[in-house]
Amino acid sequence: RSFLNREDIGIILISQCLAELIRHAVEAHARPLPAVLEIPSKEHPYDPAKDSVLRRARGVFTPDDLR
Repeated sequence: RSFLNREDIGIILISQCLAELIRHAVEAHARPLPAVLEIPSKEHPYDPAKDSVLRRARGVFTPDDLR
């Protein structure tokens, strides 16, 4: 959580499998900066259903907006 309060950090990259371990903190983060982006890891397959950024984007855009 200390990374979320630092003004010298603009993007936090975290593997999706680790984000699952702290999902409550990832979901609670609502500020635009720092952006928390979940990335795939070599050991675990990427699951778009668990990606918090993708879920938020689906709520903002319609399918026609993404074409």
